Amino acid sequence: MSFKSIYRLRNALNEAKIAGPNNKYLYLIEDYFQEEILLRLAEIKIREDSKNEKLLTELFSMLEFILEHNNLTEIDLVTILNNFNGDNGEEIIDLYLNRNILITTASGKTIYPKTVNQKYYLNSLEKNDVIFAVGPAGTGKTYLGVLYAVSKLKAGEIRKIVLVRPVVEAGEKLGYLPGDLKEKIDPYLVPLYDSLNEALGKENVDRMIEKGIVEIAPLAYMRGRTIDGAIIILDEAQNSSQMQMKMFLTRLGYGSKMIITGDITQIDLPNRSSSGLIQALNILDNIKNIQICHFTRNDVMRHPLVQKIIERYENYGD
Repeated sequence: MSFKSIYRLRNALNEAKIAGPNNKYLYLIEDYFQEEILLRLAEIKIREDSKNEKLLTELFSMLEFILEHNNLTEIDLVTILNNFNGDNGEEIIDLYLNRNILITTASGKTIYPKTVNQKYYLNSLEKNDVIFAVGPAGTGKTYLGVLYAVSKLKAGEIRKIVLVRPVVEAGEKLGYLPGDLKEKIDPYLVPLYDSLNEALGKENVDRMIEKGIVEIAPLAYMRGRTIDGAIIILDEAQNSSQMQMKMFLTRLGYGSKMIITGDITQIDLPNRSSSGLIQALNILDNIKNIQICHFTRNDVMRHPLVQKIIERYENYGD
């Protein structure tokens, strides 16, 4: 099988960066495009009969430019591969070279958007009062929402964070469970706690919960309240009923924002059509200060296999 040269690195020293540790990055690119790729003496070659010449040429040019200025992790590369389409190279370069840092976590890790949709989501959080984030697991919709709320709390722009989730598994009849309200619903809020603990440290989170700066509530307990000066996050919103969603949205007070996250392919309600999230998405579009952000499997930030698993399930039965 003969090969053709498609790209020569601008700097031979970039060869190790492009290949990655133990050629891991090159293998990821080969697997993604189902191509055999040779990288030797700063020259990249692919098979003569490849149909991806133009796309791969632009990809390697973009990667070399980014790697000359910043390092990339494995998950960064996977995310770039999932989002690059040949026409959005400048947008991706901007994401990784002009990193719009959202927050620095308790461990010193900087958090910033890594996909175009994530950047749009964070911009929407700044500009709107009610933001819906809809898409598959692992896309950062809840994670970034929580960290955005923490950033505003640390900046003194809000007084508190309220975390809300429908407790479908227990039918929201929590009285029979042992412990106080927090202990009853904690198991359902682990993903939210994980994000808070990463951003602030567990001790600080526990202290804020004691002081009421961070509040946890099942969706059914929101009735009759109006919350001012807060960011209120409703997670797993696809499992809210239509009545609950209307009730929740009308709790918005002055100086507050609402972030509603969910995945309409993961509805646990007995009747899928009764989902409050689906109804809200249908009737609240095109209203000023309400923004709907959509994520796809290309925004998944977890292990590379997660994206493939989601893709197979989406295509199952087609």
